[in-house]
This record gives sequence, structure tokens and C-alpha cells, in this order.
Amino acid sequence: MSSFYDFSVTDPKGVEHSMKDFEGKVVMVVNTATGCGFTPQYKDIEAMYEKYHDQGFEIVDVPCNQFAGQTPGTDEEIHEFCQLKYKTQFPQMKKSDVNGENALPLYVFLKSQKGFEGFGKGPAALAMSAMLKKIDKNYKENPDIKWNFTKFIVDRSGNVVARFEPTAKMDEVAACVVSLI
Repeated sequence: MSSFYDFSVTDPKGVEHSMKDFEGKVVMVVNTATGCGFTPQYKDIEAMYEKYHDQGFEIVDVPCNQFAGQTPGTDEEIHEFCQLKYKTQFPQMKKSDVNGENALPLYVFLKSQKGFEGFGKGPAALAMSAMLKKIDKNYKENPDIKWNFTKFIVDRSGNVVARFEPTAKMDEVAACVVSLI
């Protein structure tokens, strides 16, 4: 498998969603959490979805509990939380791993296309770096997802064009999406 469109993910009802369904669209794939300091990003993500969906923008939301157990609920509880608290309308997939031997194949592919390039600058970036050094002193050396709300942007041709760490400003993410629409 060598193309974004070769992969699929499953939703909480067991329905498989092929990335091929997103051909010709700009897609953001994001691993999310309901109990994380970055969880308020759902508000900005939903705003982007509402603003750009009609122009060909899609979101693939993959809840993940691999980072400090910050997504402990069932798929139904996660979905309910997001709809009630952030009024999300974009499709949410089944809670899944993004790293390790059980990582979704889609995430293995995304990480092979865009590796980790750092957290940027600022207090959040410094805090993330300090925390990760304690967990894995060589975290900078591998492409693994480092935390919740890492975003991959895929262009209309299926190319993975950007990776944004959770510390990236959401206006930078939006600017990237707009440049591709």
C-alpha cells in the first residue's frame, strides 16, 4: 500500500470508511482525546469543518487512548462528549492505536510520509519537550505520534503535505488547509 487512498478506518458502528471516498478532497486526519489539555482544539476543528466542508474539506477523527489514558470512555461516550461539549458534526472513527504493533495501518502510512519535526516554540512546546524527554529521551529520532491532536493534512491528490503537532497554532493549520482548497 503506497497511497493514502489504499487505507480505510472503521467507525464505532463497525462500518469501514475507505480513504478513497475522500479522493479530490482536502483531508485532516487527527488523533483526539476527551480529557487532554489540547481537547479544546475540538472547537477550532469543528469551526474549520463548518467553514470549509462545502469547499471539499473532510476530517477523519481517530480517538486514541495511548497518551496518559486521556480517552478512557467507550466510543459512544466519546462521541456523546464531543457532540454535547463541542457540537462536532464531522465523522468520528472507532477508538484506535496510532503507535505500536496495533497501530492503524493508516497511521503507519501517515508517519512514513511525515515524520516528527519538533514542537515549535513557546511555553506549550517547551512543556511537551520536557515531558517527552522523561518518557523517551530519543523521542525526536522516530516518527511516532507524540501526543493527542497531532494533525496530518492530505491534499486533493492524496499527498500527505503537512504534519502539525498539538502545539501548533490552529490558525497555522487552517492556513494550510485554505491553501489547498
